[in-house]
Amino acid sequence: MASEQRKPGSGDEPRPTPSMRGPGGRMMGGGRIEKARDVRGAALRLFNYLSPYRWRLVIISLLVVASTLLGLAGPYLLGQAIDVVADAMSPGQTLDRGLLGYYVLLMALTYLGTWVAQSSEGIIMASISQRALRQLRRDLFEHLQTLSLSFFDRRPTGELMSRLTNDIDTINRVLSMSVTQMISGLLTLVGIVVMMFLLNVWLALGSLIVLPLMVLLTLAVGRRTRGGFRDLQARLGDLNAIMEETVGGQRVVVAFGQQDAATRRFEAANIAARDVAIKAQTFAFLIPPLMGILANLDIAIVAGLGGVLALQGLVTVGVIATFISYARRFAQPLRQLADLYNSIQSALAGAERIFETIDEHPEIADAPDAQPLPRIVGDVEFDDVDFSYVPGVPVLRGVSLRAQPGQTVALVGPTGAGKTTIVNLLSRFYDIDDGAIRIDGHDIRTVRAEDLRRQLGIVLQDTFLFGVSVLDNIRYGRLDATDEECIAAAKLANAHHFINRLPDGYATVLSERGSNLSQGQRQLLAITRAVVADPRILVLDEATSSVDTRTEVQIQEALLRLMAGRTSFVIAHRLSTIRKADQVLVIDQGQLIERGTHEELLAQQGFYYNLYMSQYRRGETIEAA
Repeated sequence: MASEQRKPGSGDEPRPTPSMRGPGGRMMGGGRIEKARDVRGAALRLFNYLSPYRWRLVIISLLVVASTLLGLAGPYLLGQAIDVVADAMSPGQTLDRGLLGYYVLLMALTYLGTWVAQSSEGIIMASISQRALRQLRRDLFEHLQTLSLSFFDRRPTGELMSRLTNDIDTINRVLSMSVTQMISGLLTLVGIVVMMFLLNVWLALGSLIVLPLMVLLTLAVGRRTRGGFRDLQARLGDLNAIMEETVGGQRVVVAFGQQDAATRRFEAANIAARDVAIKAQTFAFLIPPLMGILANLDIAIVAGLGGVLALQGLVTVGVIATFISYARRFAQPLRQLADLYNSIQSALAGAERIFETIDEHPEIADAPDAQPLPRIVGDVEFDDVDFSYVPGVPVLRGVSLRAQPGQTVALVGPTGAGKTTIVNLLSRFYDIDDGAIRIDGHDIRTVRAEDLRRQLGIVLQDTFLFGVSVLDNIRYGRLDATDEECIAAAKLANAHHFINRLPDGYATVLSERGSNLSQGQRQLLAITRAVVADPRILVLDEATSSVDTRTEVQIQEALLRLMAGRTSFVIAHRLSTIRKADQVLVIDQGQLIERGTHEELLAQQGFYYNLYMSQYRRGETIEAA
């Protein structure tokens, strides 16, 4: 479909305000923050993206077990080597160099094996996580393509970008390393406790005195961090929305000298994000130093109790050294798990936001029994149509009209009358509240939306071009169009001449939104795109109002060629451009109040006559379109 989709409020009708947003809407700045609904469900859905790689996960699990066991063996071998040296210091004993070398060699192999296993599991997990995140990004982006325009009306673009970038990146950090670290940390904790009890029950019990304090600390602080990280992600979404909007409208900002105002607005959101981040990070950074204090306390308990037991001959120096080493390692996985808890909270907050979007149902969807729409001839009928963007705030009331195949229908009226809404409904960007819209006798709610939009073409005043080549922008109207068809369409639309003057002709890559072209050149490319699409119904929304007279003549010539043999709806603000329309429909406050040809409506001396004469008195040039 050769169109630039237009949101309500872009031209002539009131747009829903933030207070009108649905349950999922969130106002920018100081608005409502999204609340967590199902943490466990989000975690399960997130890990479902890892399920296609279950065998690789099994290998990773085995590597984690191996690295954990090897890591636990190191302190034990160290203790054995110390005992060999300690025995040699007894009267009449000599150092068994062979046994000492044996333990040293085993320690070296143990630490080498630990490094190999940890490196391997990290590399494999990174590969798995990136593949899973690629699928998650794809699912989110593809689902966004299925959502109705009303969804995007309620959400700033920057917020959605934040879900595709910030939230995905947060999850990436957790999946890449945290999954294996969490498993390793849990296994290390269990292994250390088992080894301690196997070596000496009393020292093991002494070492575990601080364990309840460590667990309570992790739970208490971790509970506070999750809300902070969730709020932080939401604030970053607000910040992204402001940046995207300001950068996109930079010309307007500069033109009106509002750089300071834009900076103040950005700074307010930046400060809000900073304050939330400080709060979240403060709780997150509390855990490591507190855990360090408890770990040192644990070592002191082991050293003191071990000294008492050694004097009684119940333990050896090597066992005490082994326990001290285990005590140090005991704190490490706890600190690691505490840090992971913070990261996991942040990732789950991001996952909730992503899955909330994926769970959005499109308001405009094909009926289960939707039928294919064959190639149409362009007979369009609105039958007593009522519509409102927001319940209780009607935009159209009782609109009925009929366009015969090949006719040109002009829609005129003051700003906010509902002209753009009519073509939005014809394209089924929104569903009507009451009545029916039929094309060739088919109610558009009973046919596939894809088939409908493929046969519609829209050329708007505000043309949207992509940052790709000129040829690719033209081919966007129909992706299977050949180069020759695109060039022929450009000739028909009076665009071929200026395209050839570009640095690389049709291969010239446009800047963002085609800003390296003039307004008239962008309009000609939009018309070319519509020609390639070969639509049966054409919508022209004041496509010549922002260009000079010479360019307007070129565009109007191209439009006349494009409109030939097609049913066309022309939204006109300058009434001098629609004098040859087959029908002129006058809309005011959502109602169709007059209809007829240009001459008939002038003869009635009603609403249309007053509009026309007011433009004439302002010096509007009246000429045949």
